[in-house]
Amino acid sequence: MAPSVSDLRPAVNAIADTVTPSPKIKKGVPLPPPAARARLEKAGIDYTEGYPYYPTKPKYKQEVAQIRAEERVHNDPGLRADPEKKALFGAAKEVRDLTIHIAQAPDGQQKDELALLIAERTVVFFRDQDISPQQQKALGEYFGVIEVHPQAPQVPGVPGVSLIWDEAQRHLGDQGRSGFLDNRTFRLAYPSGSAGWHTDLVHEPYPPGVTHLHQDTVPEVGGDTLWASGYGAYDKLSPQFRKLIDGLNGVYRSAHKYLDEENPDAPPAHVERIHPLVRTHPVTGWKSLFVNRSMTERIDGLDKAESDLILGYLFDTIERHEENKVRWHWTPGTSALWDNRISVHTVSWDYEGKGPRHGTRVSSLAEKPYFDPNSKSRREALGLGP
Repeated sequence: MAPSVSDLRPAVNAIADTVTPSPKIKKGVPLPPPAARARLEKAGIDYTEGYPYYPTKPKYKQEVAQIRAEERVHNDPGLRADPEKKALFGAAKEVRDLTIHIAQAPDGQQKDELALLIAERTVVFFRDQDISPQQQKALGEYFGVIEVHPQAPQVPGVPGVSLIWDEAQRHLGDQGRSGFLDNRTFRLAYPSGSAGWHTDLVHEPYPPGVTHLHQDTVPEVGGDTLWASGYGAYDKLSPQFRKLIDGLNGVYRSAHKYLDEENPDAPPAHVERIHPLVRTHPVTGWKSLFVNRSMTERIDGLDKAESDLILGYLFDTIERHEENKVRWHWTPGTSALWDNRISVHTVSWDYEGKGPRHGTRVSSLAEKPYFDPNSKSRREALGLGP
């Protein structure tokens, strides 16, 4: 069997990395699926007294805007890596390209070189991984400061390990979210006009770099995840159009709405943040289109009609070119690690909720998005053309 993620770091003591949960564990949530229960039991996590853990939801948008907003320097481990990745590929049982422009699927890893590989190829997959939530968290901490979501369901006692599990979402206490899940249909798997393409937590000042999703339970058929490359999308634009958007900023919003502490009578609103439409990756130095249909609201400084026209074209560019995508069919025990800085992703709802889907996610925060006017597109940097 190939080396597992746990081989990359000294063994993590399940007890030492566990904290006592607060009373926000809710009763009445169904037990997790059998494979998830076995994984939690092996990790020493007690799910019998309530699963998952629900943090106290922030009330005001001012409070949310200050979460993880302190100034910090992100030292990306990919900058320390051997460009040839000899340690990573030398330990791999198999390395297989899935497409030319995005994704690889090896069976072994070394952390710095893995960070570089993700920065270059957007997403990397590992099948048959025996990894506990504590070990998953420890690996995420190597890549950056761990995001502890202010309201997502989490593994009890392991803050920063969020759950991907619809049953947990149904008991969140968010009527809009539970109503959406209960009334989801094949025709409207996502809100009208959207195919679910998004990038995580773009409203934060330091959005995630590497995200690690491990799925212990998946539907027998369907439920694939798709990623699209921001590098490839930028490369699809004409050189003149790139000049038009280079240096422009977008306004990005949170997934949830919150009250305004300074205006209690105002309706709930999203948290907004300004980031560049085109960002430079600190490891590769390549330009990537940093927009997504779900969370990019408008282009800063443009009239609405102008902004809508340009963003609509950019959304189509990143979503509709099949050669810039990868579609991954999950098997139980698979891990996917991707770079949120250079991608959008979505889940195919072709399984229509038939069969459980349960996984754990850890997101490592990266640098504040920036645009370097001296950076190049991926094709330019690799000598492949304009």
